[in-house]
Amino acid sequence: MKRFYKNAAATAAENGWQVTLDGRGIKTAMGAPQVVPNQTLAHALAAEWAAQGEEIEPAGFVLRDLADYAIDVVRADRDAAIANLLRFAESDTLCYRADPEDALFKRQQEVWEPLLRAAEARHGIHFQRVSGIIHRPQPSATLDTLRAYLEQQDDFTLAALTTLASLAASLTVAIAALAEGAEAETLWNVANLEEDWQAELWGEDTLAKERRDLRAAEFANAVHFAALTRKAGG
Repeated sequence: MKRFYKNAAATAAENGWQVTLDGRGIKTAMGAPQVVPNQTLAHALAAEWAAQGEEIEPAGFVLRDLADYAIDVVRADRDAAIANLLRFAESDTLCYRADPEDALFKRQQEVWEPLLRAAEARHGIHFQRVSGIIHRPQPSATLDTLRAYLEQQDDFTLAALTTLASLAASLTVAIAALAEGAEAETLWNVANLEEDWQAELWGEDTLAKERRDLRAAEFANAVHFAALTRKAGG
């Protein structure tokens, strides 16, 4: 599609901010007004439109896609979005460890355990650790507390968490990514520990590395989106 506008701007709208193209407000993929919670996020969305060349490249709209998801999908059924996120707590990657005699177990303990313990302390919960791949349910009190936490989040934060948790296979990592100053690369390495361990042992496959880099970039974009969502509005 050829570029059909000259100017992209962030404009105050009812209940938030909106990107306007030559003065006209844009809509989501499903036709709803794309109104976002603050000016900072709106400016970032406008920058994506402004950066387009003569031909519009859909791949350049990573923030817009997340905003659309928040409005079109999360807002339409918050209960379903929260239930989906809780699946990543029920089978959180950080809870599933190698056998204690394996060298991988030590690496998991060193990297995963501090993050898991920090989450437990922050939310007043307990995660069941498992050696092996056999599923073991998490305590109902833990899931109830996490549900209450998720219910307090806005639609845009839930959208970011959905991307983060699905990429990391961990709600613990996703929530950690919401912290002020969270480092996307560090958290991605935490989530990708087992894959990186295999690469260390057997060598790195070129295609696997390309997939890893694409997923890492998607993870970083979701961390950025979450940070923009939390900025004070104007």
